[in-house]
Parts: sequence; structure tokens; C-alpha cells
Amino acid sequence: MSNVKTMLITGANGFIGKNLQLHLAERKDVQVRCFTRADDVKQLPALLQGVDFVFHLAGVNRPQDPTEFASGNAGLTQALCSALAAEAERSGRRVPVVFASSTQATQPNLYGQSKRAAEDALFALAASHGVPAHVFRLPNVFGKWCKPNYNSAVATFCHNVARDLSIQINDPAAPLTLVYVDDVIERFVQLMDGADAAVGPDGFATVAPQYTSTVGELARQIQAFKDSRSTLMTDRVGTGLVRALYATYVSYLPVESFTYTVPQHGDPRGVFVEMLKTPDCGQFSFFTAHPGITRGGHYHHSKTEKFLVIKGQARFKFRHMQTGQENELVTSGDKSEIVETVPGWTHDITNIGADEMIVMLWANEVFDRARPDTFACPL
Repeated sequence: MSNVKTMLITGANGFIGKNLQLHLAERKDVQVRCFTRADDVKQLPALLQGVDFVFHLAGVNRPQDPTEFASGNAGLTQALCSALAAEAERSGRRVPVVFASSTQATQPNLYGQSKRAAEDALFALAASHGVPAHVFRLPNVFGKWCKPNYNSAVATFCHNVARDLSIQINDPAAPLTLVYVDDVIERFVQLMDGADAAVGPDGFATVAPQYTSTVGELARQIQAFKDSRSTLMTDRVGTGLVRALYATYVSYLPVESFTYTVPQHGDPRGVFVEMLKTPDCGQFSFFTAHPGITRGGHYHHSKTEKFLVIKGQARFKFRHMQTGQENELVTSGDKSEIVETVPGWTHDITNIGADEMIVMLWANEVFDRARPDTFACPL
């Protein structure tokens, strides 16, 4: 018997659906059937045969005709529930469903009413036929492939800022609750894989983490991502909301913006290029040196550096500023060996090879011309 399970995704070509398809395609134990706007609702019973799990992501949120709210949200969900009920009666299989509803379901507008009606249909199916229904009232979902200038401030801001287009902010203090698409999909897949169906006190499934921000702060952060290409100062993009926002912003870059240049400072010794600066973890750069060239010849009181020769052969020399103790070492691009400078020791580096030397450099602090903590002292 095959261990491959079959999943049905409605709204497969939508924002969440495209991301979910990519995640599921990475697995060898899953095959996917797709239901899109091009398909007829009458196909649902046939599509459900042999399906092990349903991701119900299809919906309408900005129709040209307001009556589409009822048909595209409540009507489609009711048709899906009828097909799932028939499948349960026919085969005894109770196929679990994840439904991407919206926090707007609490609102009295047509969209909210249609989403609430869809929720009610799924809860009724669960009560009548024992079909597991995981209903998520999702806040603003953001991430790659979300349609800009549609219904997502994040997508619109990222798209426009990346292209030097203006953005409109009516109320900078307006609050936002955000959830990242990868976190949504991770939770969906956990349920597909049999995780406990944890729900909140209101009976709805939840996704964590959820982030809170404001429209103004969101715009400021996205603009800072763009500005970092010229200032070289990157935000803390490794965790949390800023990590997710940065990944999202970069995904909206047009292909002609996949590259950018940084200043290159050259003199008879070689070149020096700063690549990246951080608020609290220093900066990254590289330099070159022609054969016989010596760089450095200074000491620091507090600054520390890490050097990695990636091409050529280097001799490092050190002398203790108080005791006069000396140290010398040779390294090359043939081995990944980091040389660390130590406060209170004057130091230099000489290219002792026959070819150009290339060295990566990390300093623990961003260079401050007013207080450089760099004092000349040749060896």
C-alpha cells in the first residue's frame, strides 16, 4: 500500500495556495489536487474521492459584483461541505478540513457575513458528520507572492517602495495584526500531519506568532530595508517580524534590482570595500593587497577584528604596546584560518605571496570617524 497521501487545495492559485503548493511539493509523501477559479463547483465530489485532507483557501474578497461574496465564500463552502458529507456517508471517511477564514468574519459587512456563513457551514458539518474542521480566523497574512495594491498593506508597501513608487498612508497610527505566510502554512501542515487540533476559547484554530504594528511603523521599516542599500546599515533581520518583513520585501524586488553596487576605495596598495553594517554587531568588509604591500600598522583600545585570507599568502605581525612582546604568523587562502586582532597590540598584515591577496574582515563595531579607536604605530 502506498504511503502517499492526497491533498486537495481550493484556491490553489491564490497567495496562500501558491505558498502551500511549494511547501507540499518538497515532500515525497504527498500529492496535491488543485481546485481554482477555472474549475466548476460540480467537480468537487469527484475531486474529493480518495482525498485525505482538504485545505480550503478559496474565497472572494474584492469582487466586481457584491453578490459574489455569497457565492464565492458561503456558497462554495456549502458545496464543499455537501461533498464532504456525501463522501462520509458513501465511504465512512471523514476528511479533515482546514479553512482560511478571516478576522473580518466578525464584521457586519458583506464580506464578513459571507465568511461567517462559511464558518457556520463547516461547524455544522463537523457536528452532523464528525468531519474534523479547523477554522482559522486569520488576520493580515503577508509574505512572498501576495498581490500588491489589492488588500494587503505589506504587499503594496513592499512592491511600491522597491520600485520608488509612492505609498499612501491615511492614518499612520492605525493598528495592524500580522501573521507570516510561512507560519500559517507550518501550522496547516502540522494539522495535516496529525498534530493536536488546539483551538482558542472561541472554538477557532490559531496561528502563532502574531505580530502587532501600525501602518506608519510598517512603512518606516520597509523604507529602511530599501535605504540599507545606500547606508549599508542593515536592521536586525534574523528573527521575528523584521525577519519575515525583510524576506517579504526582498521577494518584491524586480529582477533588475537583484544587484546593487557599493563604494570601492582604491589606492596603490589595493582596494577596500565595506559590504554590510549592523547596529550592534559591527561591520563586514574586504580588502586586497598587491604583492609586498603591508596594511595596518596600528592598535586599538577596544575594537577587535577578525581577518580571513581567502586568496594569497599573508604574514601577520603583532607587538604588545606595554610589554613589547612580539608575535608573527603566516596564513593563506588555502586554509580557513581566522586571525583575530587583540586590543593593546599593534598589528599589520603583509602580502608575502606572488599574487594579489584578498582578505575578508569583520570588525566588532561600525567605524566612527569621530572616534575611530585606531592609532598609528608601525611595526
